[in-house]
Amino acid sequence: MNSDSASYLLSELMNVAFLVCSPVLFVALGVGVLISILQVVTQIQEMTLTFVPKMLAVAGTIMLLSNWMLNLLKEFTEFTFYYAAGL
Repeated sequence: MNSDSASYLLSELMNVAFLVCSPVLFVALGVGVLISILQVVTQIQEMTLTFVPKMLAVAGTIMLLSNWMLNLLKEFTEFTFYYAAGL
């Protein structure tokens, strides 16, 4: 394996990692911003108010998108093995 092959596989790995992680991170970000706005408007400064909705939203996102995430990871794994076999 030369450096071009390694950098290509690393680039593909980073793309897949971004695709798998980004929905969960964006949902957590969105819920966090909404809860922060709610806290500012109502002047409630409870720490668990930010944690519990984020946890539920992230768990729901993972449950909804887990099939897509696993298929993406499976396809990347198959691609990696086929690519490595051709070297």
